[in-house]
Amino acid sequence: MKVPSMIAAELRRLTASRMGILALVALVCVPILYGGLYLWANQDPYAKFPDVPVALVVNDEGAASTSDPSTGSETQDSRVNYGEDVADNLIEGNAFDWQRMTAAEGAQALHDGSVDFMVTIPADFSEALTSVASDDPHQARIELDTNDANNYLASSMGTQAVEKIRSSVAEMVGSEAAERLLTGLSDVRDNLITATDGASQLADGATTATTGSSTLADGTAQLADGTAQLAAGATTLAAGAQQVSDGNRKLADIADRAGSAVQQAADALPQVRTDITTLLADQGLTQEEIDGVLATLDPLGTKLQEGNTKVQTAVGQVDQLADGAASVASGASTLATGAGTVATGAAAANDGAAQLRDGLVTLRDGIGTLRDGLSDGVAKIPASTAELRTLQADTIADPVKVSSDKLASAEDYGAGLAPFFAALSAWIGIYALFLIVKPISRRAVTALHSPLRITLAGWLTPAMLGAVQMIGLMGILAITLGFTFNHPLGTLGVLIFASATFAAIILTLNVWLGSVGQFLGLVLMVLQLVTAGGTFPWQTLPAPLAALHHVLPLGYVVDAMRQLMYGGDLARAGWDLAVLGMWLVGALLLAAIGVTRMTHKRTLRDLQPSLIG
Repeated sequence: MKVPSMIAAELRRLTASRMGILALVALVCVPILYGGLYLWANQDPYAKFPDVPVALVVNDEGAASTSDPSTGSETQDSRVNYGEDVADNLIEGNAFDWQRMTAAEGAQALHDGSVDFMVTIPADFSEALTSVASDDPHQARIELDTNDANNYLASSMGTQAVEKIRSSVAEMVGSEAAERLLTGLSDVRDNLITATDGASQLADGATTATTGSSTLADGTAQLADGTAQLAAGATTLAAGAQQVSDGNRKLADIADRAGSAVQQAADALPQVRTDITTLLADQGLTQEEIDGVLATLDPLGTKLQEGNTKVQTAVGQVDQLADGAASVASGASTLATGAGTVATGAAAANDGAAQLRDGLVTLRDGIGTLRDGLSDGVAKIPASTAELRTLQADTIADPVKVSSDKLASAEDYGAGLAPFFAALSAWIGIYALFLIVKPISRRAVTALHSPLRITLAGWLTPAMLGAVQMIGLMGILAITLGFTFNHPLGTLGVLIFASATFAAIILTLNVWLGSVGQFLGLVLMVLQLVTAGGTFPWQTLPAPLAALHHVLPLGYVVDAMRQLMYGGDLARAGWDLAVLGMWLVGALLLAAIGVTRMTHKRTLRDLQPSLIG
């Protein structure tokens, strides 16, 4: 009996009755139903997020705003409510089915499962965001409430959603704060320019003042020398004036005594005339004789009176001279004292002028340094416009933009899972077929002594049925679900080759272990389910399972499909197929050895009926 005849005989057995045909069709459809339904259900769950109900509780009371973020200018009676802004943006963004609720309503809805999670914006949200400008800066809070009893992944989605909200709010507030800062820097720059101009003018004035102070110092030095000489001359003058005053005073005293004597003589003249008249009368002179004598003496009295007048005038002039000389002496003394004070003051003024000159030189140098520093400050703060500051603020708030470049790209979530579930469907399909397909024909074993042909016949029957399964699955993926394939024929080839490899593996298990081998096929499927790296990267597996990833065939099927479906590395897909080829050849060789054993030696297990098949 040849291999085609054995295959045909097995197919006739499978289709001998209506129930047999139904069973065969049902088992052929198992991978199509499994892979198709699962991938249909998970084709693009992210697109359905807007249908996910989420409670949104906004308790924000707002906060006072002291400045206009667009201009940086102070405003009166303005308030902000970032909580309402965030809520409006969330509802408008339609990332989820956001439902505004009170805190009590949201808690009840989360408990009942009416919403998958709840986001709460607390009452102090705006106040906390604006606290950065106060003396009590603190972070704002966004509260997330989840209920894993509803859905664990919903909790994960809520965590990601809140993180996006946090990032968005941080960017918005950071942009406003940065714009205020940049506006302030622009104002500082303008003021620095004004200050630089003022410092330049001040530097020019300081240079002029320094020159003037040098002239002043020279003049005060000359003044100090002149006043010193004046003080010396005034001292000499005061000494001479005092001597003159003393001499004049002595002269005035002598003149006073002489004037007094003359005055006494003049004052005594009338009495002397009377005494002479009396004396002459006593001598018996007649009146005429007395008058003659008096006439002779009266001119002398007149001259005495005139001389007294002159003497008194001279005495008065001498007294005036003495008084004047005393005044001159006193004035000269005062002048000497004042000249000394002036000389001392002029010396002090000269010292002060020198200090002023030195101080102005220091001031001039300091002002020059200030002017240069202000100029450098202006140069280090770039000029800006309102539009430029807005762009700068946005960049500061969100400095990093992620640029994504995929070497190979899956179009959506379902396409990302397709290689894994298609490969798993291939294993499940073959496993299901071996529930009704006989691994080895007992008649052929008895009649033939050709282990190779028996093995090939036992393998090719499920392999061909598996190919039908994979063609049907490929049609569902490409036509019904609309997945795109960079290499559709290559992807189909991988699926058929994988199905054939799995058929060889399960055949070998059945040949050697019978129903226990069929059960081990189920265990092997579970192991590959967790080690193939179909969902999370295989590097996240525990070490023993990660080691199995490099050994078991399902992971190589998944990787090859990814390369061909997404447009990845074809050489890598070739290596994956080479590994599958080694599994295929190795499994067939082991199966052939097992069949050889069966053709030469029967065991009790061979004579017992199998629980499966």
